Amino acid sequence: MSIIGVEQSLTNVSEALLAKGYEIVELKHESDATGVDCCVITGLDNNALGIHDTSIQGSIIEAAGLSADEVCRKVEEKLNLH
Repeated sequence: MSIIGVEQSLTNVSEALLAKGYEIVELKHESDATGVDCCVITGLDNNALGIHDTSIQGSIIEAAGLSADEVCRKVEEKLNLH
């Protein structure tokens, strides 16, 4: 099963993804994203300078304004593209 990195404040999303059988890695630091297939973030940390250095090769999903079920659907859509 795929490994999903989830920002630590998104407990409801982590629980929903765990229930679907995904392995969850809690994202506390940028280095935690290494080796994950997809990351789910709150979207609260906007990059005002426009610098986009990322340490992951997978997709990034912004959870702002979405329910846990909607985030799960987005994760599944992104993973099906690979």
